[in-house]
Amino acid sequence: MTIAPARHNGELGQAAWSDAQLLYALEEVVEKELNRHLKVAKDWMPHEYVPWSDGRNFPGPLDGDAWDPEQSKVSDIGRIALVVNLLTEDNLPSYHHEIATLFGRDGAWGTWVHRWTAEEGRHGIVMRDYLLTSRAVDPDELERFRMAHMSEGFESDNGHSMLHSVAYVAFQELATRISHRNTGHHSGDPVCDRMLARIATDENLHMVFYRNLLGAAFEMAPDQTMCAVRDVVTGFRMPGHGMPGFERSAARMAIGGIYNLRIHHDDVLQPVLRFLKVLEIGGLGPAGLAAQEELGLYMDGLDGQARKFDERQAAILARREANRRG
Repeated sequence: MTIAPARHNGELGQAAWSDAQLLYALEEVVEKELNRHLKVAKDWMPHEYVPWSDGRNFPGPLDGDAWDPEQSKVSDIGRIALVVNLLTEDNLPSYHHEIATLFGRDGAWGTWVHRWTAEEGRHGIVMRDYLLTSRAVDPDELERFRMAHMSEGFESDNGHSMLHSVAYVAFQELATRISHRNTGHHSGDPVCDRMLARIATDENLHMVFYRNLLGAAFEMAPDQTMCAVRDVVTGFRMPGHGMPGFERSAARMAIGGIYNLRIHHDDVLQPVLRFLKVLEIGGLGPAGLAAQEELGLYMDGLDGQARKFDERQAAILARREANRRG
């Protein structure tokens, strides 16, 4: 397929690519990364990670036992994070629709879209089965939240641009991996920890796919890609931001060490930026240089905000410990 030459954009200081042009230009990279992914990704069975022997009926047509918080093996912060993480996974139909619209259903792009969707589907399956079987959370509340969240659907902040979407998922997949792993570590249940570690392995492979694709975009369209990364990093929001009670849950997860500013800066943004050497890329035009400078200043400011959060978190946890002992 012949790719039309990129049109020159004076503001960017170099030829500007359209979404269609970048899709075609990146097709070979997508195919290479897809083949690499299929070689290293391991199929796994969600049902093998669920403690089915712990399950029993709930009230209703089967006349089972009502849920009680005392039945849960996971910690309070574990329950909060598990609900947020599962509700995020529940919006998979909206995510699939968005990336299928942006990336298409043909060729290597289409194969990746469907493979990614199938792998992500496992995460929601195993998490819900675990939560209900182990009685980790209130099943009625969980279903009400699911209905409310999915009824709203999901519209990405980056749906206007394929390049912005690639940049976003390069960071978001890593953020999801970190959130799952930390939830497992703080859950208090080894079964939960094992399950979320398995999910986190998938999320890391997804991050590598998009991160490498973003690296190729930097080689083809450095100014446009730098501007996209700047926009995504400075305006980053997790995909669950529209779910019921998200702000309160996110605040509790931050204090509980699941996901907060320090983790976001150190374990999500910095590793991707460092791997791609984003702040060291040369040969940029005026817009790319400006975006690179803004990105560096933003990261410095975020580090300062994270330090202030660290101090508040330490004070809150010390106060809680004193009250517990008191």
